[in-house]
Amino acid sequence: MSGVRTALVHPDAEVLAEAVAARLLTRLVDLQSVQETVHVVLTGGTVGIASLAAVAASPVRRAVDWSTVHLWWGDERFLPTGAPDRNETQARAALLDALDGLPAQNVHPMPAPGPGVATPEDSAAAYARELAAHAPEGAGLPRFDVVLLGMGPDGHVASLFPGHDALGAGGTVVGVHGSPKPPPLRTSLTFDALRSAVEVWLIVAGAEKSPAVQQAFEGAPVEEIPAVSAVGQHATLWLLDLPAATPSTK
Repeated sequence: MSGVRTALVHPDAEVLAEAVAARLLTRLVDLQSVQETVHVVLTGGTVGIASLAAVAASPVRRAVDWSTVHLWWGDERFLPTGAPDRNETQARAALLDALDGLPAQNVHPMPAPGPGVATPEDSAAAYARELAAHAPEGAGLPRFDVVLLGMGPDGHVASLFPGHDALGAGGTVVGVHGSPKPPPLRTSLTFDALRSAVEVWLIVAGAEKSPAVQQAFEGAPVEEIPAVSAVGQHATLWLLDLPAATPSTK
């Protein structure tokens, strides 16, 4: 596993989103030249969704064969399907609904509340089954080529928050209760799942994130800055805007 963090700094959040889009599209085209299927884990958040919108706006998206791309999520708010705060809802509006050639069955949202899904644990169990159904024989997960993650000012990634029990959860998906950021109920990939990815990209913007970025690069404990444990097997990229990359003087 690659514990080396590579930081790439961009002037502002808008340029960062455009750079993430360009990097992702290039990576998808490159991957499709050597393998049949590509698996990408999406994130939410302001810059994460802006990055998806930048993909939608790029003419390069037509170079991708979307029929071979599978899209997953790193976490989700346990809200009804179509709720505006769901990462899935925002991703569909920003990008997915505009992608010609993306089969509906290649989009894998985390299950929302409904029949048979009464709790975040029900959602987690159902998503774990969906992941296993697309995994190589004997594995519990698909081969994630790229995992996109945001990071909160407290250093959380996905819905793995400082000091929460979910930090140490085993398996591939976990139900989250008592999130300090509303809503309190969520579903999240575990660190075991995130760390299985070939590449992990952390997309971080804003001066309020700077202290957590600094602590992550200094090797803070995962219990304090969960993002330190988000590393890829081959690459871990921190894609930052300048305010997030500028060390705090406080």
